[in-house]
Amino acid sequence: MYNTEYSRWLEASFDDADIMPELLKIKGNDDEIKDRFAVSLKFGTAGLRGVLGAGTNRMNVPVVKQATQGLANWVKTQGGNQTVAISYDSRLKSDVFAKTAAGVLAANGINVRIYDALMPVPALSFATRYYNCNAGIMVTASHNPAKYNGYKAYGPDGCQMTDDAAAIVYAEIQKTDVLTGAKFISFAEGVEKGLIKFVGDDCKDAFYKAIEDRQVRPGLCKSAGLKLVYSPLNGSGLVPVTRVLNDIGITDITIVPEQEYPNGYFTTCSYPNPEIFEALKLGLELAKESGADLMLATDPDADRVGIAMKCPDGSYELVSGNEMGVLLLDYIAAGRIEKGTMPANPVAVKSIVSTPLADAVAEHYGVELRSVLTGFKWIGDQIAGLEAADEVDRFIFGFEESYGYLAGPYVRDKDAVIASMLICEMAAYYRSTGSSIKERLEEIYKEYGRYLNKVDSFEFPGLTGMDKMASIMTNLRENPPKDFAGYKVEKVTDYAKPEETGLPAANVLIYSLEGGATVVVRPSGTEPKIKTYFTTLGKDLAEAQAQKDKLAESLKPVLS
Repeated sequence: MYNTEYSRWLEASFDDADIMPELLKIKGNDDEIKDRFAVSLKFGTAGLRGVLGAGTNRMNVPVVKQATQGLANWVKTQGGNQTVAISYDSRLKSDVFAKTAAGVLAANGINVRIYDALMPVPALSFATRYYNCNAGIMVTASHNPAKYNGYKAYGPDGCQMTDDAAAIVYAEIQKTDVLTGAKFISFAEGVEKGLIKFVGDDCKDAFYKAIEDRQVRPGLCKSAGLKLVYSPLNGSGLVPVTRVLNDIGITDITIVPEQEYPNGYFTTCSYPNPEIFEALKLGLELAKESGADLMLATDPDADRVGIAMKCPDGSYELVSGNEMGVLLLDYIAAGRIEKGTMPANPVAVKSIVSTPLADAVAEHYGVELRSVLTGFKWIGDQIAGLEAADEVDRFIFGFEESYGYLAGPYVRDKDAVIASMLICEMAAYYRSTGSSIKERLEEIYKEYGRYLNKVDSFEFPGLTGMDKMASIMTNLRENPPKDFAGYKVEKVTDYAKPEETGLPAANVLIYSLEGGATVVVRPSGTEPKIKTYFTTLGKDLAEAQAQKDKLAESLKPVLS
C-alpha cells in the first residue's frame, strides 16, 4: 500500500522543489518509504505537526493543501464572514505553507487575512477575533527542533479548534486526495481577486493596545531603570515584544545578537524551548556580562516565555513555569487590589498539572481559581463561558506549567507578549521597592510552604511508539499501583472518566500520595512522549527534591 502511494508521488509534479530529490533518494529503501508513506499525519485539535519532508507522514506543500481543503470544506458550512486569518513564524517553509493555505482558501472563495510578516500565536488569535473570522491558521511547530513544522487551526473565538470541529475537518481531509484533491490558485491571483488581504495596521495597533491596557501599575516602568536581556530565539517575538516594552517605558534592552533575527535552522540551540537551559544559555552569558536585572526568552511562535532572574548575590536563577505562574498571579492580584482595579469575584484558571501553590495564593487574595485540562484551549473555554454570561472582566489570569500565561480576554491562547510585559513590570516594581523577583518568590515559599514541581519525559520514537504509550496507560489503569517509592497511593483521579471529574475526558492519571505529594502521568497530545509531573512539599528545597527523586526512580520501570 505505502509503495503504491510512493510510486504515485514519484509520477506527480510539485510546487515544492525539495520533494522530488528526496523521493528519488529513498528509492529502493523500504524502511524509509514506509516511514514517509505508511501513515498520514493526523489532524487533531492541535492541527498538524511533523517532520519536514516528502510523503503523507511529513509536513510539505501537498499535505498543507490537503489539510486546508478539509478546513475550507468546514468553513463553507459555517456561514458568517467566510474569512480565515493566517499567521506564521520563522520555521523553515512557514511562509510557504502560509501562502499555500491562503491559495487553497481563496480558490474555495474564502476570504483571507494574512500577516505581511511573521507574527506570533497571540497575534493570530487576535486577528481571528478582530476580523470576525470563521477560523484561523498558525503555521508553526512551537518549540520543536528545526526539522519540524506544523499547522494549528483555530475556531471563530480565537481559541484552538474544538474536538468536534477538528473531527469534521479531519473527516473532510480524509476525503481529499493529497495530490489532486485541493483547489488552488496562486497567492498573487488571490490578491488580485481581492480574496487575499493583509492584516491592517488597525488590527496590529489594537493588539498592542489590548496588551498595554493590561498593565497593573501603568507608568511605573518609565522611571524604574530596569535593565533587560531578551532573546526571541530566532523566532517571531522580536517585533511585538520590543514594541510593547518600549511603549511602556522599558528601553534598556539588549537583544542576544545570535538569536535576534528569524532563522528556522535555530543554529544556536537545537531545541528552541524556553523551558530548557540550553535555549537560555547565550542570554544568560550576556546578562552576566551586562549585569541585567532580568533575562527572558520567547519561543519561536512567541506564545511562551522563560526567564532567568538576578539574585541578590549577583547570580542568575532560572524560574520554572509554575513559579512564574504563581509570581504573576500574586503580583496581578496584589497590584489590582492596591490600584482598585480588581473586578468583583475575580477568576484565574490553571491546568490540572500546574502547582497547587497557586490555589493557596488565589485563596489569599479572594480569587476563584479554576483547574482545567491541559491545553490552553480549556483556559480559553473558561473565558468564553464568562463572556457568554457577560462577565468576561472577571478573568484576570490563566497559566500552564509549561511557560504559558495570559492576563486578559483579548485573545484565547497563551501570549508571551503580555507575559513579557508583565514579568518586566513586576521586576521593575520589585526593583523600585528595593526587592527583587527572587526575594518575592522566597517570601511566597515562606508564607505557603516549599513546593517543588518537576516534569520528566519518556520518549517513544518510531511507528510503534504510540502503541507502546497506549499499552502503558492501559496497564496503569488495569493494574493500579498501590504506592510509589513506599508512599501510599491514597487516591487515583482518572480523567478518562468525565462522570467522576466533571471535566471532558482526557488521558491523564493523577495519584494523590500520603503526605500530600502528587504524581501525574499524561501522554503528550502532540509528541511521542509520556510526561510525568511531580509535586512535593518539604520543609526546605532539599527535602522536597529528595522525595521527587525517589518518586521519579520508582516510576522508571512502569514507563520502560
